Amino acid sequence: MTHINDSILETLAYFDVFNYPLTKGEIFLFLHKKYDHFTLESGLQNLVLNKKIYRFNNFYTLINDPTLIKRREKGNDKAAHMLKIAKKISHILIKFPYVRGIAVSGSLSKNFADEKSDIDLFIITATDRLWIARTIMHLFKKLTFLVNKQHFFCMNYYIDEQQLEIVEKNIYTATEVVTLIPMEGDTVFENFFAANNWTRNYLPNNILRLSSARQVKNSWFKMGIEFIFNNKIGNAIDNKLKEITQKRWQKKTQQEKQNMHGVIMSMEANKHFSKPDPSKYQNKLLTRYEDKVFRLLHEYETSSAV
Repeated sequence: MTHINDSILETLAYFDVFNYPLTKGEIFLFLHKKYDHFTLESGLQNLVLNKKIYRFNNFYTLINDPTLIKRREKGNDKAAHMLKIAKKISHILIKFPYVRGIAVSGSLSKNFADEKSDIDLFIITATDRLWIARTIMHLFKKLTFLVNKQHFFCMNYYIDEQQLEIVEKNIYTATEVVTLIPMEGDTVFENFFAANNWTRNYLPNNILRLSSARQVKNSWFKMGIEFIFNNKIGNAIDNKLKEITQKRWQKKTQQEKQNMHGVIMSMEANKHFSKPDPSKYQNKLLTRYEDKVFRLLHEYETSSAV
């Protein structure tokens, strides 16, 4: 019983970092080790009975606070509305040159949003044309500031078709990968999920699904623009845009500029990806999670030994 209890506590601890209670089905999907439903049910009953976790209706949490459930339910309702907007936005952005796939990421992909939430987008581009695609899309984003809709276009993670596998492999990146909600680009996301089946090492019950995204239908305009840049000149432009963007972001980081959420703006990039610097958020979150798990399991083992 101890092993399943530890796994349940570890899973709840991860989402507790975000103040997000889980259902039994969600706990099963995000267990870090493979267990069946019967074993999970036994573990949950034992932990609730011993007041190591708390149950409110269909939700489980580490904290005896029913307001967390109300917060989640309100956030789920808000997310349902924002996902409809995200679908429309994705349908617009997929029309841009060299864009091959778009998915919703971040808290919205976990079916949660509040008044401060953005629509975070994970974007896959054609090989060796990431920086042309990214630049055009971000020029478009500047127009959204005029109508105060910039928070609907948070295009902060790009990869291209040559490097579909996520380099960092940990519980955070595994969770982010399996919770992506593909909106556009069915084939490219099927390839993406196949390239990232390493997530099963962290979330063995969460088998990556086939993409639910819509099939991409390229317009004559999109194909025409790509035809113009599918040559050595296009290669040179893409490389130059990468160089310019990296220098701009290095300057932002050196000046310690912060985004709307108070996080220092920093980017990690090369020819085939552009993403937030893991050391600025991801690593800090993992440290918080690991500290929480250590304290939680220590308290549990100590109380069980009494």
